[in-house]
Amino acid sequence: MKGRGCWDTASVRSFCSSGCLNKFKKDDSGDDDEATTPADKSELHHTLKNLSLKLDDLSTCNDLIAKHGAALQRSLTELDGLKIPSESGEKLKVVNERATLFRITSNAMINACRDFLELAEIHSRKWQRALQYEQEQRVHLEETIEQLAKQHNSLERAFRSAPGRPANPSKSFIEGSLLTPKGEDSEEDEDTEYFDAMEDSTSFITVITEAKEDRKAEGSTGTSSVDWSSADSVLDGASLVPKGSSKVKRRVRIPNKPNYSLNLWSIMKNCIGRELSRIPMPVNFNEPLSMLQRLTEDLEYHHLLDKAVHCTSSVEQMCLVAAFSVSSYSTTVHRIAKPFNPMLGETFELDRLDDMGLRSLCEQVSHHPPSAAHYVFSKHGWSLWQEITISSKFRGKYISIMPLGAIHLEFQASGNHYVWRKSTSTVHNIIVGKLWIDQSGDIEIVNHKTNDRCQLKFLPYSYFSKEAARKVTGVVSDSQGKAHYVLSGSWDEQMECSKVVHSSPSSPSSEGKQKTVYQTLSAKLLWKKYPLPENAENMYYFSELALTLNEHEEGVAPTDSRLRPDQRLMEKGRWDEANTEKQRLEEKQRLSRRRQLESCGPGSSCSSEEAEKEADAYTPLWFEKRLDPLTGEMACVYKGGYWEAKEKQDWHMCPNIF
Repeated sequence: MKGRGCWDTASVRSFCSSGCLNKFKKDDSGDDDEATTPADKSELHHTLKNLSLKLDDLSTCNDLIAKHGAALQRSLTELDGLKIPSESGEKLKVVNERATLFRITSNAMINACRDFLELAEIHSRKWQRALQYEQEQRVHLEETIEQLAKQHNSLERAFRSAPGRPANPSKSFIEGSLLTPKGEDSEEDEDTEYFDAMEDSTSFITVITEAKEDRKAEGSTGTSSVDWSSADSVLDGASLVPKGSSKVKRRVRIPNKPNYSLNLWSIMKNCIGRELSRIPMPVNFNEPLSMLQRLTEDLEYHHLLDKAVHCTSSVEQMCLVAAFSVSSYSTTVHRIAKPFNPMLGETFELDRLDDMGLRSLCEQVSHHPPSAAHYVFSKHGWSLWQEITISSKFRGKYISIMPLGAIHLEFQASGNHYVWRKSTSTVHNIIVGKLWIDQSGDIEIVNHKTNDRCQLKFLPYSYFSKEAARKVTGVVSDSQGKAHYVLSGSWDEQMECSKVVHSSPSSPSSEGKQKTVYQTLSAKLLWKKYPLPENAENMYYFSELALTLNEHEEGVAPTDSRLRPDQRLMEKGRWDEANTEKQRLEEKQRLSRRRQLESCGPGSSCSSEEAEKEADAYTPLWFEKRLDPLTGEMACVYKGGYWEAKEKQDWHMCPNIF
């Protein structure tokens, strides 16, 4: 027994001293560099195979130590049971103690080896998955770059062959965007190109063809009620930029933004999942405009609605309304700073009848959740109103901003009444990287008089997507569901419309999906973004209109955002004073709420829940809650009186909020 145990122990010692474990340790230490930058695929698999073999060797060592350690312990137990002299008994006791120490040490080594094996196997699988993912992403990126190169080549050829005209009119688009070429462009057939549909594109395909052929096709179907060549004159001039003459000289710049450094994560890490309106933020995260002023910025491209007034066709008018709804997002592309949360009862007026032909009024009608009511009257024959509640959540890596509430637009002459809702905005790279904003989701615009509809789709940005960034597509259809126009463009640059002259279902794809193919005329520009003012990057990327919104004006209500002291101090670059003033205003608002709670205190019959509701309740000055018959929701609607009060300069009813 003793001889056999010694031989087995020697064999284990010889096996372990052969260098297997040392080699494994050495190879493992150098595997990081090889895994991150492998020379080629075969070398990588060879390395992983060697590591797997060495793990098997270590597992064998583990099993041998456990096996022969147990055998040694049994042999010592058998010796202890023999009748031996007392002197030998003492020596046997010493040997037994040493064997016990060896067993304890061996057990510790066995446990450590087992843990090491488990960790090595787990990480080996992780490395393989990560490596496979990186290889797939590399292939995907190479394919994307190849497709971009082909598209670039195609666009260059189209430009050379038809300068001054739209891109090759026979190109196919899916959801209004250029599709992936199936192969290299053929020199033998430059007038026809073939494109594969995107896997996730399921709505429609449009094919732009020659106008002469299209008019013939349109006449043969007998379904079109509008002559493209004559009745589209309003859309032809829709993209022009009218410049009204103003009696008041408006400012064209504000003080440059100071260079303040701030650790965003140090503040945001404790705010994950919370409503942002309830989180006290320093002005360092803000821009010197309130949410009411940002809401008014939606009117920058009001000339689209002025044009729409003259449309005799409701579907043409819908195109301009859709372009207006998209244009409101163009100011957000560089505007990653947060606007000031308005105080309860704060207002903002825009009295620009002389140059813009409109008057606008906003009022903050709720603090939690933050909600603003807005009403616009235009002397050109339209009015717009909305109550927007901002719901925002911090998700760790990004912030989601969800405007809730319906937007109403009515044209007085025709009675056309349009209703739509805003899409979701997302601010990315909160923790690491450069902040950027994206718009995503669907918008449905409904004309409740004619039941015409426009379905707009904001495509979320993806690094590996073959779609253009900030893409928007849409279809305008009548009450019967017949498509009249296809819209395409981007929410930060421009929108175009193409008249549909024929539609038909496409052949089902291999996955069984079917799209509608629209045959259209050449696209017409509906809207194009104004260029930013000079030095805009140092002025919070404000547009020309945004630069004028916080300009001081006489005669406005004492609750107007222009009079808010912390916002004014921030605009002047005095951010430390602005933060102090912001804290004072917030504390003043909290004190006012506590007083309202105390007024419904222990002596009254109000419950604590009723007291909370009473304190949160606010009666707007210029708006009132009514049931919206079209949406079935309660919303604040302008009740009148503001402009009359301004004319009389009678502001006695206004609360002291600043």
